Parts: sequence; structure tokens; C-alpha cells
Amino acid sequence: MSQRDWQTRSKPVRLTKREIEVLSLIAQGRSSQEVADTLFVSKRTVDFHLANIYEKLNVNNRVKAFRRAAQMGLIPVEAFFGEVAD
Repeated sequence: MSQRDWQTRSKPVRLTKREIEVLSLIAQGRSSQEVADTLFVSKRTVDFHLANIYEKLNVNNRVKAFRRAAQMGLIPVEAFFGEVAD
């Protein structure tokens, strides 16, 4: 499903700044504990943010969350993989 399809089929999804930070660190391959240590929060807080992200994006794991957020233009994919060709 294209980004445009997502935008026309459902209400806009918005991730908070902290949710984007958490998802970005997870996309780098960090564990919940490593993300917690980096952000100076508890692992439980990171897991709470992940649960909110999963619910907002209607997914059930980290990989799907990153893919969906990237498809929807919610996170900058280029920051992880370099410039993406059209």
C-alpha cells in the first residue's frame, strides 16, 4: 500500500517527538534497555512508547513499526540507509 493510500484510507497518524526518538533507536538495532539507557528513562517507559507506536501504526513488532512509519513518511529513512532512490 502506498503512502498516499495510507493518507486517504485512515485518519492522520502522528508520533510524538519521543516516539520518533524511540523508533529511530530501535531501527538502529538497539534493545529496549539500550534505548532506555540512551534516553535516561526506564525500560518500562520505552516499552510503553513502543506499545503506543504499535497501536498508532496498527502493527505488532519493531520491524513492521519501522516499515510502516517509513512508508507513511513519519520518520526520515535517509537517516538510516542513505538517500533512497525514487
